[in-house]
Amino acid sequence: MMAYRSPHVGLLLLLLVGAAPALAASLQVVDAIDGTPLAGAVVEVHHPGSYLPRSDNDIIQRDATFIPHVSLVPAGSRVSFPNRDTTRHHVFSFSPAKPFELELYLQETPPPLAFDRAGVVVLGCNIHDHMRAFLVVSDAPTAAMTDADGRVSLADLPPGTHALRVWHPRLEDTHQMWWEGTIDAEESRSVALELRATQTAPSEPSALQKRFREALEDRASE
Repeated sequence: MMAYRSPHVGLLLLLLVGAAPALAASLQVVDAIDGTPLAGAVVEVHHPGSYLPRSDNDIIQRDATFIPHVSLVPAGSRVSFPNRDTTRHHVFSFSPAKPFELELYLQETPPPLAFDRAGVVVLGCNIHDHMRAFLVVSDAPTAAMTDADGRVSLADLPPGTHALRVWHPRLEDTHQMWWEGTIDAEESRSVALELRATQTAPSEPSALQKRFREALEDRASE
């Protein structure tokens, strides 16, 4: 006698096969010279899937420093640049992903900017040469930054091998280059980066910087 088999069983099996569980990989990013873990490295995994949702973010100016030093936002996100100092700042970028300029301001935070194009945006202040920060705009479905131990967990990856990209501010001088490789959905691996960026020599002040400093000196002499 042939055993009865419900037609729903076959359908259930197909659903279970089609709904393969998402997997997680892990990665550590280190300095190729001495193995020091690299915090603040941006890791992208490109695979079929939805883009990360847009978000609203702040990059604060405090003690003549951009905080945080490295930010990661999904493409289409908005970013504000509040000034928490008692001196004015002039925030700008010449990076291809988002050239912009926020002229001298103090507490009156300019409207947020939309960052629609993926890429690395190098931030500077036209008044304070030493101020520099990095905004990484990502269009990858999986993107994260390494922690203090240089580690990141890459959850919800679909099965298979996927394109992997890693960026760090000290990777090279233009700040636009990425390390590229692959990672499997359940792989635990490390990436050793050769940090080739050179120390930037102090540059001549811009015309705006000269005018601003002269105004400060005139005010102090009054």
